[in-house]
Amino acid sequence: MTKKLELDKLRALLNRGAVIPAHPLALTAQRRLDERRQRALTRYYAEAGAGGMAIGVHTTQFAIRDPKIGLFEPVLQLGAEEMDRADRNREDPLIRIGGICGETEQAVREAELLTRLGYHAGLLNLGALQKTDNAALIRHCRAVAEIIPVMGFYLQPAGGGRLLSYLFWREFVTIENVVAIKIAPFNRYQTLDVVRAVAESGREIALYTGNDDNIVMDLVTPFVFEAGGEQREVRIVGGLLGHWAVWTRSAVHLLQECHAASHATEIPKDLLRKTVEVTDSNAAFFDVANQFAGCIAGLHEVLQRQGILEGIWCLDPNETLSRGQKAEIDRVYAAYPHWNDDGFVRQGLDRWLSS
Repeated sequence: MTKKLELDKLRALLNRGAVIPAHPLALTAQRRLDERRQRALTRYYAEAGAGGMAIGVHTTQFAIRDPKIGLFEPVLQLGAEEMDRADRNREDPLIRIGGICGETEQAVREAELLTRLGYHAGLLNLGALQKTDNAALIRHCRAVAEIIPVMGFYLQPAGGGRLLSYLFWREFVTIENVVAIKIAPFNRYQTLDVVRAVAESGREIALYTGNDDNIVMDLVTPFVFEAGGEQREVRIVGGLLGHWAVWTRSAVHLLQECHAASHATEIPKDLLRKTVEVTDSNAAFFDVANQFAGCIAGLHEVLQRQGILEGIWCLDPNETLSRGQKAEIDRVYAAYPHWNDDGFVRQGLDRWLSS
């Protein structure tokens, strides 16, 4: 197992900004774990230039926690093994983020497992606490943060999340072991609540976009707020995204371009055009036309076309592509050929699938 990553080093890596794919689950036609292809996915992300990976999150399918399925620990373990392997050839380690769900007892148990497996931080999903008030939410977050560094998570209600007020975030950012926040409400007002809370706190908490409808603009926008009697600028420095679980090599180049643009006096028009292309592609992959019903299967469809996955199977047999979704993926493949990384995948696929 990799050596424990010092907290200051973790903060530095997160604040630098990284592409962090939300790792899918590779299954056989019998809906059992396909270990070979699960490992291949992790190898793909590492070689594509991702700075980290998030496993045990929505894209990995929450059902892996079901005791009858029993895949939560095995999938986290496989990811840890492959990231150990990748880190042997890296100057900086991959940032290892594991999903944490449920009420406090479950969340603490999952945080303890992540710590044991060498994960660096937990992405804390508060969707199970729909009716909990702010004070109890903060107690829940503190309990988890006592065990593992925490990445906060503003998940849109349509994806199982809940509304979280500015006052919640203002208190959340005072928790010492909070290292980052993934902002994914798909709502500009709620996005600003999080960014303003961080700006006003004066803390260096890394902000990552999960707003699939606005990825590029999140990454190039300077957010400026009054803090302590002066103007403070805060940036969203990277992304933890299901969208970046496909065409990942292109996502790495995109983040580099966005970082370069953040130092320029003007945002290039070409980059503004790309924000439309990325959002349009995301709409196809994530099945926006059908309220995200096919979002995981859509990612699987792309990975199957590239040969990394054998099929688009999900743990739930009813979870598949929606009517018309495949045609939409065909459309964005044809419209934006410069975004896919099929050539990169062809070069590495046999190696990633080897034992």
